[in-house]
Amino acid sequence: MFLMMTKTRTFKEYLLLYGKGVAMGAADVVPGVSGGTIAFISGIYEELIHSIKESGNAAKVYLLKGKFKAFYEAINGNFLVALFAGIATSILLLANVVLYLLENKPVPLWSFFFGLIIASSVIVWRKITAFTFGVILMFVIGVGIAYFVTIAAPAETPTSYWFIFLSGAIAICAMILPGISGSFILLLMGKYEFILSAVKSMKVGIILTFLAGCIIGVSSFSHLLDWLLRRYHNMAVALLSGFMIGSLNKVWPWKQVIETFTDSHGKIKPLVEHNIGPNAYHEITGNQPEVVLAITMAVVGFCLVYFLELIGNKKTIKE
Repeated sequence: MFLMMTKTRTFKEYLLLYGKGVAMGAADVVPGVSGGTIAFISGIYEELIHSIKESGNAAKVYLLKGKFKAFYEAINGNFLVALFAGIATSILLLANVVLYLLENKPVPLWSFFFGLIIASSVIVWRKITAFTFGVILMFVIGVGIAYFVTIAAPAETPTSYWFIFLSGAIAICAMILPGISGSFILLLMGKYEFILSAVKSMKVGIILTFLAGCIIGVSSFSHLLDWLLRRYHNMAVALLSGFMIGSLNKVWPWKQVIETFTDSHGKIKPLVEHNIGPNAYHEITGNQPEVVLAITMAVVGFCLVYFLELIGNKKTIKE
């Protein structure tokens, strides 16, 4: 028996949902920023997790029997199609823009995400209805895990199929968690360049193994997340809020590059970075710290989150 979360939406609401998908896709392009954060602050996170969870259940009950309409309805198909269409559009059209800003205007871009994540963590924290020792503990654990992820050094890992499968499963789980980036997890596991090279060279075996890991990982992990959000909502939300706070270490605007790596296109990219102050940034890199612009972009990111929440609250009141 499926717990249906399908909502009746107008065309305008589906356009807004598509726009949220675009924002999620743009965030996922940046190592260190999660599309799950955008999903959470825009009010669709729990519906997304539940819909993904139901995909596996519905496939067993309906899809294998050829009941495609029932399958589509069970997985909240209209919601997933609109959202993932936005994500795909963003990756195809906006990825180069985001990557350009990341390479040429890193300080204002990271500042924007810094303000966005601070506001997001505050809004998510406000969703907690009761503060207990367990809630505080989960928040501290979330901060610790996310912070450790941001400072962990990339490892030399095997290229066996079992590890490729595991990499896909872990990366996709990180991608749907607010505050933790799936692409950054791949970097830490030493498989970011490896997977990109496999896609570029069309190594079907590696690609299919990685995708299989993604499918199994997101299906299994969505069950756990959905269960936690329903049974232990306050503790789960505290953990997710902690993830966001812990990830702030990664999105600090002023950085000193310690180690680099060469991507699949032969470009040298930062791998390990150290956070520094604006003055030190100018002395070490020779680039202007752009403090005023950085503060402005952080405020823009902060205000954008509250604007999205305002839209979500108005929609809730109407419903």
